[in-house]
Amino acid sequence: MRRYKIGLVEISITDKATNLSPHNYNIKNRGCRQRRFEKERVKGRKEAMADGVGNATRDLVSLLSSGERDFLVRNNGDEVKISDLVGKKVGLYFSGSWCGPCRRFTPDFVEVYEELSSKGDFEVVFVSSDRVDEAFVAYFAKMPWLAIPFSDSETRKRLMALFKVRGIPHLVILDGSGEVLSDQGVKIIKDYGSEGYPFTPERVKILREEEEAAAKEQSLRSILVFKSRDFVISNTGIKIPVSELEGKMVGLYFSMTVHKGCIEFTTKLLQFYNKIKGLSNNFEIILISLDDEEEPFKQGFETMPWLALPFKDKSCEKLARYFEVATLPTLVIVSPDGKTLNPNVAELIEEHGAEAYPFTPQKLLELAEIEKAKNEVQTLDSILVSGDRDFVIENSGSKVLVSELVGKTILLYFSAQWCPPCREFLPKFIAIYDEIKAKDKAFEVIFISSDRDQFSFDDFFASMPWLALPFGDERKAFLQRKFKVRGIPAVVAIGPSGKTLSTQARQLLQAHGADAYPFTEEHLEKLDEMLEDMAKGWPEKVKHELHAAHELIKARRNGGYVCDACKEIGQAWSFYCEQCDFDLHPKCALKTDTKEGGKTKEGWTCEGDVCRKT
Repeated sequence: MRRYKIGLVEISITDKATNLSPHNYNIKNRGCRQRRFEKERVKGRKEAMADGVGNATRDLVSLLSSGERDFLVRNNGDEVKISDLVGKKVGLYFSGSWCGPCRRFTPDFVEVYEELSSKGDFEVVFVSSDRVDEAFVAYFAKMPWLAIPFSDSETRKRLMALFKVRGIPHLVILDGSGEVLSDQGVKIIKDYGSEGYPFTPERVKILREEEEAAAKEQSLRSILVFKSRDFVISNTGIKIPVSELEGKMVGLYFSMTVHKGCIEFTTKLLQFYNKIKGLSNNFEIILISLDDEEEPFKQGFETMPWLALPFKDKSCEKLARYFEVATLPTLVIVSPDGKTLNPNVAELIEEHGAEAYPFTPQKLLELAEIEKAKNEVQTLDSILVSGDRDFVIENSGSKVLVSELVGKTILLYFSAQWCPPCREFLPKFIAIYDEIKAKDKAFEVIFISSDRDQFSFDDFFASMPWLALPFGDERKAFLQRKFKVRGIPAVVAIGPSGKTLSTQARQLLQAHGADAYPFTEEHLEKLDEMLEDMAKGWPEKVKHELHAAHELIKARRNGGYVCDACKEIGQAWSFYCEQCDFDLHPKCALKTDTKEGGKTKEGWTCEGDVCRKT
């Protein structure tokens, strides 16, 4: 997984070379995790409160000193008495040079710090997670604030334990007496910058209320005008007043010009833009670049006939947060009255081109009816045959005609060797495949690879007992777009008639194993009824040695979860502690509670993710 900075947030990209759907990009405010799951951080905050962290931090000198050391250091070697900080708000900045998210956040934090330095009542103390002195010195050289000396590893470890630091970058804000104001300093600065000062919950509440009020009164000016800038720019550098765009439909194009998915979508968007502009002058696009480097931005923008916000304009990151941009590319449509008409029409343009314009509810309803009609007449040939490409292949390279698969239940398996979750899922999938195949020969799986090269494809496919599209086959892009595959592994179920049964077949396989077959709505409804009946025989609460602090409650889980015992993905039911966000599969929760004399409790068979009544 590759991470790229988007202003003060990050974009996590599965892999730029996979040629997955351009919507396979997830923006997350996440740092380097010392534990696997965010739930641990939530748990840590609650434990910290229970442990009285607030009381423990009242004495700032005791908190930051050790032994005979009563000072902090600057990056030039100067010493500053800890007592000089008493009465100031202090940010404890847990960070490390080895951590990519830390390196990206630090320059923005420095900018905020320098804006606030004139107030004279705010200081930051760097608590390093570096492993060697040279790395600490080089990283600290970029910071204008203070630090715990690198040599004092005991204090650094003590502070990390005291404040339950599960991931970095992490910023704890203390008031003038050393009381904890917030342990969400990184998020506050990412969201609000220096406007978040003094970083209290009360200040954050005010800022959120202001944002909500502004959203209700949204206009093109409120979106695009930022401080002293009241213009956008053309690719020749001409400044266009925002006032000239008022009354038009405007598309806000959130993109990274260096990213393959965005490059591919930009080509389609150019076609769309030129066609619409040929029909009406009442439409415009504004690029909101999320690039890190200016040169790629310039090179990309030169090819675009529309307008843009200036590179690295502060409002770029603000707009990404305001519109809750979660995938790239995103094209937000703002109606002529300045209100948001649609939060993202990228898929509509990919699938329907200019026919999607003007994106009104009526138009979307028309498009949905068209899509529904297409699905009604969908056949296996219509989705798997393209020109002379009317075959799939076996491991040996032999061709199997698509016509030979008609009448079977087909699973389209989107996967790749480089993807750890794919490699983890594959052995379970093969076992399920063998079980279903033993019961019904009218069943097959087709591997659709996102591997980077022929060798990786061949090596991964060799471990599979089913069929595949040839490596690099052009049909892959069509299938990903049609079934909206945004991440892998993914499994799509196609019924004997050629119609789509489920685009969430992987989740069904994880929840039910081979019992999910044949994936029809009627069969899945019966499975749900069976699960409900099964759960009636389970206790409402259990105590478990892995979570002795609280009882675990039997809970119906709408989404997937990760079992904290076996680390396997679970679906449907779990035994859950909401306070600690702790899950156990029924099989893991009940194997202790349902055993008598070392044997499984009479009337129960525990397998897979569930324990079933015999």
